[in-house]
Amino acid sequence: MVSLGVHHSYGFVGLGAMGYWASGSSTLSMAKNLRAKSSPTIKLYVYDIASTRADQLAAESEPANGHIVKCMSVAEVVQNSDVIFTIVPEGKHVLQVFSQTNNGALSVTDISGKLFIDCSTIDVSTSQTVARAVAERGADFFDAPVSGGTVGALEGTITFMLGTSPDHPRHNEILPILQTMGNKVFACGAPTLGLAAKLCNNYISGNIAIATAEGMNLGMKLGLNPKTLSDVVAVSTGGSWVNQSCNPVPGVVPKAPASNNYEPGFKVELMLKDYNLAV
Repeated sequence: MVSLGVHHSYGFVGLGAMGYWASGSSTLSMAKNLRAKSSPTIKLYVYDIASTRADQLAAESEPANGHIVKCMSVAEVVQNSDVIFTIVPEGKHVLQVFSQTNNGALSVTDISGKLFIDCSTIDVSTSQTVARAVAERGADFFDAPVSGGTVGALEGTITFMLGTSPDHPRHNEILPILQTMGNKVFACGAPTLGLAAKLCNNYISGNIAIATAEGMNLGMKLGLNPKTLSDVVAVSTGGSWVNQSCNPVPGVVPKAPASNNYEPGFKVELMLKDYNLAV
């Protein structure tokens, strides 16, 4: 049993996609920031189905002094951690993380008092199902999807959309942990409302990305220099984060995926998933 508010170890399940993008990884960066900005005595237990990602995390987090521990299963992470982060691609993967016989989070005998924070972008129904199962075992589960992309994860400036009220007894316990990885945490009011906020945001930003790509293409066909057009849009009514940080034309924004052989970046398949979840 974990004493509420007293943390000796953190866990991280899922080092892919927003968790870990190969060259400038996102979840790798989240996990690195969590470890680097936490008490030096706290250990970080990690697991991913691609075991080499955990090795890379440990190698790139030196000097970690043995405080990053590669685990062989989700259950091993949960067994050893007081606070467990999960970040996987889809709802079916979240269900597997928690429900898999023998190796899932809920296969651990005693999880009472543990804090589970799911940063995955998934359907509301799955999140509710997992939250109920966790609560029945005496632990707490919160949805806390993130936004900010690769650069935000690297710089520790991502945004968390937390599915709870500021009045929840564990809100002030969660807040400083999330602030090791991001600079904005919004308590969205109740369970699954963090997911609701994330899906609304991605629906809006996806439409902006499409419009930005079409507008840039139109401008270039009309003879405009793409950098000039981007600069004009940035200070006009068409300005957006997409234009300034993730412009789709190679060379316009040096750190954008388009300027780096389209990686690292947010996969089209994941954007389609988010659209489907939103509508």
